[in-house]
Amino acid sequence: MSTPDTRDRLVELLTRLLTGPLASLGVDLEAVEVGSAGRRRTLRVAVDKDGGPTMDDLAGATREVSRLLDGSDVMGEQPYTLEVSSRGVDRPLTMPRHWRRNRGRLVKVDLTDGAGALTGRVTGNDDEAATIEISGTERRIPYAKVRRARVQIEFKPKEG
Repeated sequence: MSTPDTRDRLVELLTRLLTGPLASLGVDLEAVEVGSAGRRRTLRVAVDKDGGPTMDDLAGATREVSRLLDGSDVMGEQPYTLEVSSRGVDRPLTMPRHWRRNRGRLVKVDLTDGAGALTGRVTGNDDEAATIEISGTERRIPYAKVRRARVQIEFKPKEG
């Protein structure tokens, strides 16, 4: 597990192993990260679903991931620590479902066309683009023109 290529291959294997079974539990696999902490490895699995995962969802996902890992040799012999959590607000919006799940939230969007960053509220989306309200005007932004998009943390979110 010493090279980035080896780590990338492991993440690919884990993603293939976990995606279907987690979907059958009603959660989407959002991220798989493998890291090192001394002699142990850490395996972080992030899941999400519409409305956000509950504690029961996370517990079920943890049991399923553990069962799948115990039934395979994908993690090898080296000990590891498993962490299953929700996606969190710091993750980028990279898929249409991420935009859908964040309707009503304030987002910052960096565009690929050099127009800089936009900040607005997600009002809708489809498979091709998100609609964002910026200063009272709605703007449709194709995903292909988004370099990076993140939810902004609001201490006093807009009501409604």
